[in-house]
Amino acid sequence: MELSQSLKSTTTWNKEVSSVPRWIAGCWLGLVCATAMGNGPYQFVTEIPIGGEGGWDILTIDSAASRLYLSHATKVVVVDLRKNAVAGEIADTPGVHGFVAIPEIQRGFSSNGKESKSSAIDLTTLKTVSKIDTGPNPDAIVYEPRHGEVYIFNHTGNSVTVINSKTATVSATIPLGGTPEFAAVDQAAGRVYCNIEDKSEVAVIDADKHEVVAHWSLAPGEEPSGIALDATHHRLFSGCHNKMMVMLDTESGKVVDTVPIGAGVDGCAFDDARQLAFASCGDGTTTIAREVAPGKLTVIQILKTERGARTMALDPKTHRIYLPSAKFEPAPSPGASPTRPRIVPNTLKLLVYTSGEPIKD
Repeated sequence: MELSQSLKSTTTWNKEVSSVPRWIAGCWLGLVCATAMGNGPYQFVTEIPIGGEGGWDILTIDSAASRLYLSHATKVVVVDLRKNAVAGEIADTPGVHGFVAIPEIQRGFSSNGKESKSSAIDLTTLKTVSKIDTGPNPDAIVYEPRHGEVYIFNHTGNSVTVINSKTATVSATIPLGGTPEFAAVDQAAGRVYCNIEDKSEVAVIDADKHEVVAHWSLAPGEEPSGIALDATHHRLFSGCHNKMMVMLDTESGKVVDTVPIGAGVDGCAFDDARQLAFASCGDGTTTIAREVAPGKLTVIQILKTERGARTMALDPKTHRIYLPSAKFEPAPSPGASPTRPRIVPNTLKLLVYTSGEPIKD
């Protein structure tokens, strides 16, 4: 981002600053200037080697246990975030897309895309307790704590399978009318929000009724993937494949602002303490934005990561962000049949970034 593009003109800047509290305006100016000069608030800390063969997908964090769970081909890799090292793995999860840990019952659940099942896992032993049938190609997965239920979104099944976490049985199957991607839980509102990729909308699920109660358009956003929630301020952030992050008001269901992001977005996250929204993209960038005034979303940093670092997780305790990436084999020569780049074996790793920015009161 160029400095001239960030600050625009003195007239525009003064008008925008006058509409927000002084502490926010000062922080905004400092962060935008830092971004324009290539010295944004988030910086590289370290990388954690994972290794192995095959691709990866969703990663989630159990902050209380300082554990990270990374979906990796036919297993889930468990990372100790205190030691920044692999601590174990959960086997027999064919085509796993995601995993969610529920510390209070010491259980976890996976979405095994290639067998259309969810594995119920003992978090102490990392062993499979049972498997539960889902819809076709289960993908994204979230935990809804009010009812103690796990929501598993069936990508080609156009539905969500709801599982009682204590009994490991299916509570409901909810049709979505489109292809689901990532989802976010709004516990206070009793809702689950899910991006519907092929309809470019958000499906709003009532957690009490187990039914879709609204469909919210994300236009001008198209093909949404990652999603994150600021429940306090009723803001939903969807990363869309036409290179934009859409900010939506969860009270009105209307889009209130957008910002540009990179290509190949897959993950989104929101840091409630720092009021930052993230969109991680496969082109090797993660866009970091903040709502600096009601309805005004502003990019404060374009973090350079690595090619393929399209998914991410944020630790709310340490405020570190984690992005998987790997080395890829060279692209085919000109004129050759195009193929998806192959991952070089034993190069998978987690990139770790942090910020020294103070926490907002």
